Amino acid sequence: MDSHAIFETIGIAFEFVGVAALAIGFVVALVIALTVWIRTRNGTTAFRTLREAFGGVILLGLELLVAADLVKTVTSEPTLTDALVLGIIVLIRTILSFSLQVEIDGVAPWRRALVTGPEVLAHAAKKAQSA
Repeated sequence: MDSHAIFETIGIAFEFVGVAALAIGFVVALVIALTVWIRTRNGTTAFRTLREAFGGVILLGLELLVAADLVKTVTSEPTLTDALVLGIIVLIRTILSFSLQVEIDGVAPWRRALVTGPEVLAHAAKKAQSA
């Protein structure tokens, strides 16, 4: 098996893992939200939980798909067109990731630590213990 075929297989594997993460993550986010709704009987809290959990899943899926695109670039002949297409795809996915992160957190990623500080870790740890 030559290196071209290996990188192509790795790119396909990244695509598969990215899509699988989206599909499985949606189901997991739904189960988590349903659990929150059953415990609290609060639809707003359950919806917020679903939105945050699935937003994180989408971010993970986008990152994996960007990695797949980068690996695919290694396997293709280096042309200006391929580089331009990759650049546009990465730009679109980066903008999507950024806007999703802002939507989930309510603040730009570089301002999150200024707004919340170490409470983010404490909140995440407390949430994990109560689940």
